[in-house]
Amino acid sequence: MGVEAHPFVARVAKAKLHWQQSPRAFRDYAFSILEQAQKNEVDISDSPKLIKNCYPPETLIRLESLRKAWNDTADDSPLSELTWLTLASILRESSPVGTAQWQYVLPAKAKARVLDPYEAFKAKVHLISGDMAKRQSQVHGPKAILYWDDARACQQIPDGWANLVVTSPPYANNYDYADATRLEMSFFGEIRGWGDLQDTIRKYLVRSCTQHVAKLQGETYKMINDPILDPIQKELTETCKMLESEREKHGGKKPYHTMIAAYFSDMAKVWLALRRVTSPDSLVCFVVGDSAPYGIYVPVDRWLGELAVAAGFKSYVFEKTRDRNVKWKNRKHNVPLQEGRLLVV
Repeated sequence: MGVEAHPFVARVAKAKLHWQQSPRAFRDYAFSILEQAQKNEVDISDSPKLIKNCYPPETLIRLESLRKAWNDTADDSPLSELTWLTLASILRESSPVGTAQWQYVLPAKAKARVLDPYEAFKAKVHLISGDMAKRQSQVHGPKAILYWDDARACQQIPDGWANLVVTSPPYANNYDYADATRLEMSFFGEIRGWGDLQDTIRKYLVRSCTQHVAKLQGETYKMINDPILDPIQKELTETCKMLESEREKHGGKKPYHTMIAAYFSDMAKVWLALRRVTSPDSLVCFVVGDSAPYGIYVPVDRWLGELAVAAGFKSYVFEKTRDRNVKWKNRKHNVPLQEGRLLVV
């Protein structure tokens, strides 16, 4: 069983779990959508501004014709959802602007290689169906289940059910996971612009970005004083005060102090939820990275481990796998950072 709070990412994950469908049936269905798309006449005048900025008109017409052909027969069936996934997966490949996978869209940057939407769709259908066939030849057994659910509650997971938890939670490094899917959600008409992300996506997510907490700055120390954060309260308070002071020296004045407080408040709730849904002999593995907003170090792995023990787990250990913040020449600080596995029992 898996849980994912981001509604678009949850839909992607659910679609991928349809790999047990017939590869041939999927190809037939998807190519029927492509055939209909090539006959469609579409109007792109009402496309969101971001979409118009990311595609030349002739490319957008082809993408919109695919979307219309899919939408006209969409019925939430596995084959329909796999075809939706195929279309979603070619949006960045078909754009000439900077749209690398799982990055913010950068309309001012250009890519050297751009695929025609119809050719990209055809190639992706063959790739996915081939993956399905290979997977089916290798794996037999029960099907995984993905719930659109909040890890801070795990409402749909039974008490004591899990003996292994593997995840990589959001890092406390100000990455906006809501904005990461703005291109796709704009294309499918789920949002019209950046301002829609707060109510459609961010409100569901662990607060790991200053965009999530802009209106909560007055509640920073109220969050910190919640008993749920008792194990790290003293250090967290000192760190947040340093961040609050440091922000006055920077033009953006980002509320990192509020973001860090909200992040650990949310992650403390995650540990309580995981303690409820795991068995006494369970193992939890978090892939985590530490953080240093404005150059002020936040010992994420240690604080998460202490919150896990406070939630009822027995102990934790951290295994470093790599150094972070050493690759980029434009890094904002020189504080050594690391990534690794936080193992909790």
